[in-house]
Amino acid sequence: MSTPLVVVLTVVAVVLAGVGALSTALHRRIGTAHLATAGVLELLLLVQGGLAVAGMAGGHRPAELSTFLAYLGSVVLLPIAGVLWARSEPTRWAGTVLAVAALTVAVMLWRLVDLWAVTGG
Repeated sequence: MSTPLVVVLTVVAVVLAGVGALSTALHRRIGTAHLATAGVLELLLLVQGGLAVAGMAGGHRPAELSTFLAYLGSVVLLPIAGVLWARSEPTRWAGTVLAVAALTVAVMLWRLVDLWAVTGG
């Protein structure tokens, strides 16, 4: 896990949450800016996931490995689920769906950092 990358991911997630909240406040559906930001977030999450898998292949084992893997898989899938749900939402609340998904990603990332820091050795 790369803590500087987690900071960047957190910033991107908060930006996505802000854009989603803004579109809800303006009674607008999601658009290209939402999808592009979610795409950047997903790409960075895949990079972080790759770094975590490489670290585990290199011998680093979090003490709660199953919990770590569950969080890692979930955090990578969450923006995809948020975008799919938001795209199917015909009202202005689609932005809120994305905002909640993005804020959840930010929280889960910091929980992953905590889990990564505790080794089972």
